[in-house]
Amino acid sequence: MPFVIAEPCIGVKDKSCVEVCPVNCIYEGEDQYYIHPDECIDCQACEAACPVQAIFPDNGVPEKWKNYIDKNREHFDNK
Repeated sequence: MPFVIAEPCIGVKDKSCVEVCPVNCIYEGEDQYYIHPDECIDCQACEAACPVQAIFPDNGVPEKWKNYIDKNREHFDNK
């Protein structure tokens, strides 16, 4: 899973990340956007475009938001 969207996206859901994604791997959920772990090509475009700095490499998610790694994975497991 190259990138994870964390808590700062909750309630904001700015589409900047979606608009710059070259492979359309960012999907809208009920409360936030999610990056599909198998479709992401690790281009980092979304990370740079996020106005609320909610996107992190999976190995760089701040400790307080580590649960978003599982939340992202579970979002796609249930599809």
